[in-house]
Amino acid sequence: MRYPEKPCPGDRVAVLSPGAGLPGLFPHPFELGLRRLEERYEVRAVEFPTTRKMGSTPRERADDLHAAFADPDITAVLTSIGGSDQIKVLRHLDPELFRANPKPFFGISDNTNLHHFLFDLGIVSFYGGTVMTTLGRGGAMNPHAEESFAAAFLGSGWYDLRPAESFTDLDRDWSDPTHLGTEPEMLPGTGWQWHGGGQLVEGRLWGGCLEIVDFQLRTDRYLLDDTAYDGCVLFLETSEELPSAQYVGELLMCLGERGLLERFSALLMGRPKARTLGQGDDAAARAAYVDAQHEAVLTAMAEYSPDVPVVLDVDCGHTDPQLVLPHGGEVRIDPGAGSVSVRY
Repeated sequence: MRYPEKPCPGDRVAVLSPGAGLPGLFPHPFELGLRRLEERYEVRAVEFPTTRKMGSTPRERADDLHAAFADPDITAVLTSIGGSDQIKVLRHLDPELFRANPKPFFGISDNTNLHHFLFDLGIVSFYGGTVMTTLGRGGAMNPHAEESFAAAFLGSGWYDLRPAESFTDLDRDWSDPTHLGTEPEMLPGTGWQWHGGGQLVEGRLWGGCLEIVDFQLRTDRYLLDDTAYDGCVLFLETSEELPSAQYVGELLMCLGERGLLERFSALLMGRPKARTLGQGDDAAARAAYVDAQHEAVLTAMAEYSPDVPVVLDVDCGHTDPQLVLPHGGEVRIDPGAGSVSVRY
């Protein structure tokens, strides 16, 4: 696995929408994120034809990816947001172009597809740091997320993850620009939950949004031979679609029956997102949803891979703060010390 060189102040960085062109519908958080990107990190954001275009074709989005990665003056690629059909883009991509021009790539959710594509080429990418969520957060960037993003975007070396002191999973109405000036409602942090084996683990991270990992498994066009994941550390997190505990457990069951789950040396499970706009307002119901997902994960791991460390409620996905994980990059998990470190 290769770590691409990081951008420097003054560089041009691409901002793309390889999933959905939501900046065209919700320009306010997107433009706030662009301003922060340029002002705080002293880079120049470069948009491409489909960055703000809803309904762009998979071929058009692939063309933008090709143009961004092939441009020698572009030193990193950030995504605006996720989507739901990025898997259609992969068939249009030229692997050799990306292999010859590796660049840091940042995104979550539907961008799991591109993270897997780059992993197959031996390129480390970065799960996190989308423009409309991390950078375009209302009020101010979450300090914890900002620290992680800055370390991953411009830096290198080891970074110690830590549980969030406070978090939120509340979506805000992006069509209402008044939210941009106010902080979101935050809840007290819950810490991490440790289960399974107590051995020190070092490996490479692989995974992403659980629902998109399921897309990859069902199509089975863009995965390597199962043996390629031996010793990797699996990480998963769930989206604003609020998948049921039954679905989460069944996905892990299928990984187990395939013989793939037992190849991973540990599992980092993201904090469950338990509410979205118009759904999940009851605190007791949210707590029950989180508990049910935890139970489903632990039940499957106990059956198929009982001896590996499992860490629950890592802030690495659709909740806030959104910490960055290096997909394909190195991770150290020490249950004895209660520590998780990643190399950016």
